[in-house]
Amino acid sequence: MRRIVLIVVGVAVVLGVAAWFLLAKRGPTGIPVYAASVVATYPHDPQAFTEGLFYRDGLLYESTGEVGTSGFHKQKLETGEVVAQQDLPSPYFGEGIVAWKDKLYEVTWQDHAGFTYDLADFTPRDTFSYPGEGWALTHNGKTLILSDGTPDLRFLDPDTLAQVSTLKVTANGCPVSNLNELEWIEGEIWANIWQTNLIARIDPATGQVRSFLDVSALGPRTRGRDDVPNGVAYDAARKRVFVTGKRWPQLYEIRDGAAESTSAEAAAITQCQH
Repeated sequence: MRRIVLIVVGVAVVLGVAAWFLLAKRGPTGIPVYAASVVATYPHDPQAFTEGLFYRDGLLYESTGEVGTSGFHKQKLETGEVVAQQDLPSPYFGEGIVAWKDKLYEVTWQDHAGFTYDLADFTPRDTFSYPGEGWALTHNGKTLILSDGTPDLRFLDPDTLAQVSTLKVTANGCPVSNLNELEWIEGEIWANIWQTNLIARIDPATGQVRSFLDVSALGPRTRGRDDVPNGVAYDAARKRVFVTGKRWPQLYEIRDGAAESTSAEAAAITQCQH
């Protein structure tokens, strides 16, 4: 009888350890958390308060925020050399940018104002307006996608800028707010979550977070409160993902899913404590 009891206890311990291991690796809700693995490092302006980032035709496009220093530029990836720049005057606080056909779109934080430019030479074209805040932009090949700090992503007609739909982003049923810089990557929406080290990979059909990418190992070891990870760009031709942060001296090419990691930040989000 004692042997049976010991066997039962032993099995329970093994199962408990296995369950703990799985939870630690996948989080309490089964949403995986992966640590970013660095493939290459490139120079980045340590004064750039990064708001938007995308890669196109061999060049990196970046927008910066804060009143008086907002604007956007395009630069060579390998050297960081700026080849063209457009400033955004006060009182605007610049936010995300995206390219669509021959135009570049730019939104502002709380000014309800957006601007379009010629993509080739940054000549200003038009202005547009929208309710609420503007945080970031990307596109899915059909519509522009706008984040505004809430869990709801807005889908805009790229020609009229009219809102055509919204998508509520959730993780384990919990709304995910503070969605910041966006990038469309291989059928997913990638989004920095402001004031965390996480990038959410979002199913565009359901709004559910499929996984989190943890970039806490990247960037300066000592940061100011606002010097958070922000900026995701994708080189579709060569399948390269780039990330950086506000006032970071480096931009990183990374691989997603290189290693699994626990994350208190992901646990808080998936338990509706974010």
